Amino acid sequence: MIAAIAAGDLVGAGAARAQQIPADEAAFTAFVAERFRAEIRDTPVVIKGPLTLSIGPLQANLDRIYAVCKTNTNACAREIGSYISGVKATTSSRNDPPTRAALRVVVRTAEYMRQALREVDARGPALTRPLAEGLVIVPVLDSPRALRVFNDRDRAALGLTQDQVFDIAIANLRSSVKPIATAAKAVPSGQFGTLTGDYYQTSRLALIDSWAPLAQAQGGVLIVAAPSTDVMLYSGDDSSTGLDALRTLARNVMARAPKPLSGSLLRWTPKGWQSVR
Repeated sequence: MIAAIAAGDLVGAGAARAQQIPADEAAFTAFVAERFRAEIRDTPVVIKGPLTLSIGPLQANLDRIYAVCKTNTNACAREIGSYISGVKATTSSRNDPPTRAALRVVVRTAEYMRQALREVDARGPALTRPLAEGLVIVPVLDSPRALRVFNDRDRAALGLTQDQVFDIAIANLRSSVKPIATAAKAVPSGQFGTLTGDYYQTSRLALIDSWAPLAQAQGGVLIVAAPSTDVMLYSGDDSSTGLDALRTLARNVMARAPKPLSGSLLRWTPKGWQSVR
């Protein structure tokens, strides 16, 4: 993964299909490096080791893409193309000045961010805040070209404290997504609800109070899962059978997701999310 979050089109996928994609780690790394050089001509691309590239000041780890290619050859070209497109969008937006209006938050695993923090560029470390066991919320800058992690240099440029960054980002998120009462309907025991179709669906976890009407409509019980960065599952059944069923569904969705997040279950409380064992 790179030390930024980006969204993009499948640039380079056609060229990847036209060539046989190597299975050996070193050859695979060289192949992807050449695809990067063809798409990002004004940024140096250097092979640092097997499945590791430097792209300008960023470090790109190819281990996740390589794993996809080994297990699903049909998805390999698409994953490579999508990754290249995301990096291209990120590098082109690195020098865009930060604005308060562009601030949002996303949810990521703590492990993902630990690795990302080891791969940051010269712009400074990212900011994180605990959300639930194993999950954190991360401020980002949203733009038409890319979504990139908001970092300490951005914070200094805007003259904000860390608390102000999160307050503004969460307020902007709240005003940009549909209210839960509109987006999610209560489900009977034994059934599941789904929230999809918006990059910020899982970011709703940061809006703790907004989930209260749904929990009340389900008799005070709200169990959720975020198996993918853009998919939320929820249930009003906290029986052992109901929890096992939701956990299984979340793990199945996570296994198929291009950008998996977490297979854990969370219980809503007015004070925050609690992990469900």
